[in-house]
Amino acid sequence: MKSVGGAASADEGDEASGFAGAFAASDAGPIDFSKVQIEPLFADEVDFDTFSKSDFRAVKVLACEEVPKSKKLLQFRLDDGSGNERVILSGIKEFYDPEELVGKTCIAITNLPPRKMMGIESCGMLISAIHEEEGEEKLHLLMVDPHIPAGAKLY
Repeated sequence: MKSVGGAASADEGDEASGFAGAFAASDAGPIDFSKVQIEPLFADEVDFDTFSKSDFRAVKVLACEEVPKSKKLLQFRLDDGSGNERVILSGIKEFYDPEELVGKTCIAITNLPPRKMMGIESCGMLISAIHEEEGEEKLHLLMVDPHIPAGAKLY
């Protein structure tokens, strides 16, 4: 993550160490959860049939780059297990350097209708967790075990 500096591990290219590195890079010491604020839970319930229409999949980041002229967007080229590359744009540029995300295994909703942003069609949404800590917004892209194959469905 951009906000935390640190030395790269010697085996940075190893997927397993990349998984551990996803946590180590953001670990600047213990978090004082008394200073963390989260959004309230939704009061509205979603019935199971509606929820089950969302297709959550593991995706592998093949490439990631800044979207020209955008202050917020990163463009991801992803392996979603279908045999075709998927492009998803995500407004997380202030939290991550694109290069550090290549090779990571993330979670995406893959059946949202395509949406154009900055002239580029985005086909899905990457899942992130957000909270506020001492008045500052924090965002963590959800990254999972690299042994999960691209296209694996989440239930």
